[in-house]
Amino acid sequence: MTEKASKPLKIDRLMPEIPHGLIVVITGNGKGKTSSALGMTLRACGHGLRTCIIQFMKGDLYAGEWDGVKQLKGVELISTGKGFCGIKGNPYPFEEHRANAQEAIRLVKEKIASGKFDILIMDEINNALHLKLVDLEQVLEVLQGKPPLMHLILTGRDAHPQVIELADTVSEVREIKHAFRKDIEPQPGIDY
Repeated sequence: MTEKASKPLKIDRLMPEIPHGLIVVITGNGKGKTSSALGMTLRACGHGLRTCIIQFMKGDLYAGEWDGVKQLKGVELISTGKGFCGIKGNPYPFEEHRANAQEAIRLVKEKIASGKFDILIMDEINNALHLKLVDLEQVLEVLQGKPPLMHLILTGRDAHPQVIELADTVSEVREIKHAFRKDIEPQPGIDY
């Protein structure tokens, strides 16, 4: 019996005929919104795209992505937050959370204007908007003024209907089951 020699698989690279910068919203009450955006960051690295991630609310507890992205070429991550505003145990007043979110909006505009990035991720901006740490007009201005080929990714629960309307792609992450509900503590590499 002889083995049939198989041809090596040819891998093609798909290139759009008309490149278009997308607005992507990842929202919902389930786990995995930031993880999805970070997955897109990894994929973008494979295509040589440069990504900036600005975290609006994370910052008071270590997150693995802070050191993980340092191993990726062309990725910058800036965490501007002081944790989740209004969550038990967060000691910072609303005014400090708002000031940090306002700094994040300023950084978003600066990074867009720099022309250095192909993708800009605004992590937890939907929450920041819902909590009034940033204003709807500020977010709409960023979305409407983005460069034509730049991709913007917005994460966080409670996405505003007008943000959803402007988006090209919207995904909702729905919780079916979560370990937290079984009193299992958050686990490194999975939850943060």
